[in-house]
Parts: sequence; C-alpha cells; structure tokens
Amino acid sequence: MPKPYTRLSDAEREEISIRLEQGECLRSIGRILGRPASTVKYERDRTRGKPYRAHKAMKDAAKKASSRNKGKSKMMKDLRLRAFVHARLRKHWSPEQISRTLESTDMTISPETIYQYIYVLPRGSLKKTLIGGLRQEHAYRRKNGKGERAETRGKIADMLSIEERPEEVASRTIPGHWEGDLIIGKNKRTAIGTLVERTTRYTVIVPLPNGKDAVSVRKAFAKELRLLPRHIKKTLTYDQGKEMSQHKTFTIDTGIQVYFAHPGSPWERGTNENTNGLLRQYFPKGTDFDTIPRRTIKKVQNEFNERPRKTLNFSTPKEKFNALVAIEV
Repeated sequence: MPKPYTRLSDAEREEISIRLEQGECLRSIGRILGRPASTVKYERDRTRGKPYRAHKAMKDAAKKASSRNKGKSKMMKDLRLRAFVHARLRKHWSPEQISRTLESTDMTISPETIYQYIYVLPRGSLKKTLIGGLRQEHAYRRKNGKGERAETRGKIADMLSIEERPEEVASRTIPGHWEGDLIIGKNKRTAIGTLVERTTRYTVIVPLPNGKDAVSVRKAFAKELRLLPRHIKKTLTYDQGKEMSQHKTFTIDTGIQVYFAHPGSPWERGTNENTNGLLRQYFPKGTDFDTIPRRTIKKVQNEFNERPRKTLNFSTPKEKFNALVAIEV
C-alpha cells in the first residue's frame, strides 16, 4: 500500500534547495527524500521561474496554512457562533450582514472569516447548503469578470430617455422612483417581474402567469403598483425590452412616468440589476416560473425585504418603505 501523502518538512525543503543549487535532477532529489519526482517539481515550480530558496518556501507554506485554517478554527471552536452563522446563511443573509448584526452581541466574526470557513469545508451536503446561501453559488471563489453584451433589440415608440429623467432621481433623497426588469425562466418561456424603489430598496416581485408579452407585463405591473400611495409612485426606469412597449398606457394606468436606459448600460439601473442577482438565490437559472404559485413568490418577496442592507445602515427595506407609506402627503 502506498504511504499517505504528508506535507514537506522544513528539513526537506532545505535539502531540495541545496541539491537544486548543485544542479541535481528532480528524480535524484526525489529518491534521496523518498518522494516522487513530481512532488519535488511542484515545490520547485511554485517559485514561478525564480531560484528556489528554502526559507522563502517555508514562509509561503506557513502563510498558506494560516490562511487555510483562519476561518475554520474560530467557527469550529464556538458552537453558538457556528449555529448563528448557519441559520442566517440558510436565510440567504450575506456574510457582511451576519458580521454587522453580531457587532451588538458578545460574538464577533468578520465576513472574510465566514467565507473562508465555508470554502474550507469538505465537499458534502453542508457545504452545498451554505454555498447556496451566498449571493453567487460558486463551488470555488472566483475573480470578478467584466464585460456586457451589446443591446440588439429594436426601438420602442415614443420612449423618454433616462437623460430626460428628473435630477432628483439620481440623488435617492426623494422616494417614489423605481427601477424595473424581468427575471427570465426556463428556456426563456416564463418570467417574473421585479420593481425596486431606489431610496428604500424595497422590492416588489411580480408574478406573470399570463406570459411576458407587453400587454401581460403592463397589466401585472400596474396591478401591483396601483394601490400604493401617490407620493411613492413617480417614475420607473426600465431597459429597452419590448415588454415595456406599452409604457404610455402603463403611465395612464398608474401615473408613473417611464424612462428608458441606454442600450447595453445596465449600470443605469444598477439597483435593479443588483436585486435581480440577489433574487437568483431563490430563483436560479432554469427556473420554470409557471410551476411556482403566487404565494411562494410573495413569501420570497417578504423574506427578501426583511433582510438588512449595508446601504441602509443595516436597516431593512421593509422598515424604510413602511415608514414612507405612513407619511401623510
């Protein structure tokens, strides 16, 4: 039976450094150490072309081990902390939301420590569940990607550009300005709508049981917004999707003026873009929205609006929005 792999010791790294300096081949060094030549090669190649030095290799190995165990140890030692973090992750709280909430208790943990804890867990149902609670359900931590696809859809008649939108919208100081979009489901056949109030980040999720055509979207959006107080119904910023081609009738129905973002400019509706990304935790790509009842969608809406937000100083959108609704104008 082959011996289980053990990490290189400091003495072995010293031996590798000396013998590489003397020009010995990898196989010869491996035989002396009782290690495969591939292990020696991997150790040498970690320097990325620079001369191999034992003291530098030892320092790097220690740093890597410390980083690997940093989050694990604290979470493993404190059962109460671990239970708290697990419970919030299952409710789709972000590590930062969890960390900030703990500041008022006798438990503390940084967002990075929570991320490290999750990603050093061995593969299994627990790791899968906790990763499922993160914003992006990646099996491994990834670097951010960039780039947006160009907009190829046709023009909508009589649309008002975002450049004509009142200046007060950008400041977020006056409520009643919304951003909207669709989240597309399985095979691009089904969808739900999302409407986000810019000041409070309050989100309305709109079921679309009759389809995502312009008439169905207009009626469904108008139905959701019609009962809201007038002082929080001013404008809606949308992309140039054909589902909003009946924007003039929508404005008559609701009193909300629609403005359209430039093609291929999702940052002009950044609040809604971010919201849709977060909602993918509940409705992953490939979801068939025809199979999800309205009550389930509204349950998600309620839970989503009860999550604390950093941008609201860790108040919830629901708290902020309810305070606005109560205002007499």
